[in-house]
Amino acid sequence: MKKKMFIFLGVLVVLFAALIFIVNYQNNQKTEGNPYGKDNLNQATIDQLDDDFYQNQILPEELDEKLENGEDVTVYFYSPTCVHCQNTTPVIVPMTQEYDIDLKKLNLLEFEEEWEDYKIEGTPTVIHFENGEEVARISGEQPVTNWDSFFQENVLDNQES
Repeated sequence: MKKKMFIFLGVLVVLFAALIFIVNYQNNQKTEGNPYGKDNLNQATIDQLDDDFYQNQILPEELDEKLENGEDVTVYFYSPTCVHCQNTTPVIVPMTQEYDIDLKKLNLLEFEEEWEDYKIEGTPTVIHFENGEEVARISGEQPVTNWDSFFQENVLDNQES
């Protein structure tokens, strides 16, 4: 009886170890050449690597450089684990593509220090910068009309000027 239990437990341990190996191997394959420039990514980020809505990432250093150079940039600060972001992203990404807005995305789960650097109080948050300075911000899950108004009034009107 004890022998059968040890065999059963041994098989269970081997299966569990094999499962861990396979998941780690798959995650390593997925993260190779990732846009974050990091070897270790959170699982929620790994799950979004191939999602079209989460392309066009900007790294904190790139954003700092753009702002220091006085460039205009619109940044979507989000977290892959944020339910409000998961609801908002499929709304605003197609909208910004339709308006031809180059919406950069900054993953706060991977770059937590940016919460403080940009005074982000919650996600999702979109900040529009002009000449390297913040000129408009919208936060939280919003109705489609609010997002549309934000982009129309703060980004598009200024692109045409």
